[in-house]
Amino acid sequence: MLIGAGGFGRETAALVTAINEARTDRPRWDLLGFLDDDPAKWGVPLAGTRVLGGLHELAELPDALVVVCTGHPGNFTSKRRIVERLALEPERYATLVHPRAIVPSSCTLGVGTVLLAGVVATTDVTFGSHVSVMPQAVFTHDDRIDDFVTVASGVCLAGAVHVEQGAYLGGGVLVREYCRIGPGALVGIGAVVTRDVPGGEVWAGVPARRLRAALS
Repeated sequence: MLIGAGGFGRETAALVTAINEARTDRPRWDLLGFLDDDPAKWGVPLAGTRVLGGLHELAELPDALVVVCTGHPGNFTSKRRIVERLALEPERYATLVHPRAIVPSSCTLGVGTVLLAGVVATTDVTFGSHVSVMPQAVFTHDDRIDDFVTVASGVCLAGAVHVEQGAYLGGGVLVREYCRIGPGALVGIGAVVTRDVPGGEVWAGVPARRLRAALS
């Protein structure tokens, strides 16, 4: 069951299809549909399945595994709020990795994390829970990505970067080795991060600099 019928939700539905097509001799995912609290979306066909109703419908599906697929730059804290609201046991969350992602066995992934096509992790990369990674992002040795982080397409992290809980990295962001992106920070599209970004701030530019406080 996918929570959130926006763009990343539809991308995750396509990911489920790709996983099933690659699993010719293994169990396949049965995608039940989307749940979204926007009544205008209820019953609407979407990405080969349907929006079944609001999040309250999950109470009728006690055996369904869940992925929360919300969060955009204007509201990137929504995923954490939804997970807190659902209050599910960790084993209720699925972890999804595209067949064309490269994730060696030295890397670890938390529950509810999604890696789309073309993601590359080189070695000893740690992804927390409920992390969303869009296509063609690259993570090098010893990177650490904490819970509820969103990484947009084309991001490239040098070695031993630490992205803390709930941060958002926009498309094409480059981060120098050993830098820290603080909790709840937002780094804008195309930024080049050469020093630590404090938590709760918006940074952008080349090199990246502070613009303002992030919206909570």
